[in-house]
Amino acid sequence: MTYFNQYSNFVKDVDFAFLFILGIAFFFLIGLTATVIIFIFKYNKKKHPVAVQLKENSTLEITWTVIPLILVLLMFYFGYIGYMPMRNAPANAFVVKAEGHMWEYEFTYPNGKTSNDLYIPINKPIKLILTSRDVIHGFFIPAFRVKEDMVPGKENHMWFVANQLGDYDIFCTVYCGLRHSSMEAKTIVLNEKDFNKWLADFTKPKANTSEGLAILKKNSCLGCHSLDGKKIVGPTFKGLFGKDRKVLIDGAATTVKADEAYIKESVFAPNAKVVDGFPANVMQPYKGVLTDKDVDLIIEYLKEIKD
Repeated sequence: MTYFNQYSNFVKDVDFAFLFILGIAFFFLIGLTATVIIFIFKYNKKKHPVAVQLKENSTLEITWTVIPLILVLLMFYFGYIGYMPMRNAPANAFVVKAEGHMWEYEFTYPNGKTSNDLYIPINKPIKLILTSRDVIHGFFIPAFRVKEDMVPGKENHMWFVANQLGDYDIFCTVYCGLRHSSMEAKTIVLNEKDFNKWLADFTKPKANTSEGLAILKKNSCLGCHSLDGKKIVGPTFKGLFGKDRKVLIDGAATTVKADEAYIKESVFAPNAKVVDGFPANVMQPYKGVLTDKDVDLIIEYLKEIKD
């Protein structure tokens, strides 16, 4: 049998199980359709005006019970032997932490370097520790035939070996919000020399560099709020602080000033005052996620973003 391109070590088994099940499905689709057509012509009313009652046929009943049972067990078997190795990563695998959040992936490498695309070396076992910052995301690399869910509060994992150099798409398979369709990334497979060079090209950020911005990034705030004035899911942060905002309170329009109190309320109770022109119940409360100090740092950063 000819398989699809062997981009990873799991392609062969996954494709075999898929083609085996697809072959059985087509066999029965064509076979049953042909049988129905034959019966229409062979046993129509003109040829058999008097209906005949057929009695039980033990051989036929056993046959159509045993054969489908065997086929179903074979489908399970090929799926099982393809799936089980996916859950057992080798001890020497290169470990990368992969976190999903609305609406991008963030990969963290052992030396602290981060990226939004996944960079990996060729022909080396890669183990991804999968987590989510907000909602369920489905981490899927179609070319490698691997897919696992990223669940908030739970650590999951996947592993694979990339066999060919190149760039491969990463998609989210679970509807995770308004920008789900744009939650894309790339798996970039490099030779070991180029990968080591890329990994080493890294300067750790200074501890005091824009702590407020770091908190915004860490908590996926920039997935909904831009820094450049662009309107996306939520209102932009640019020129926000100190400006008048037209908001809706229980459906009634009013104007408030975007001061410290307003921003804190927007973080901890975002649906209390919804900016006019934007949907309610999209942003979830960050009470218990962010501290008052975190919000104070965010406010200090927002003061720096002028029109």
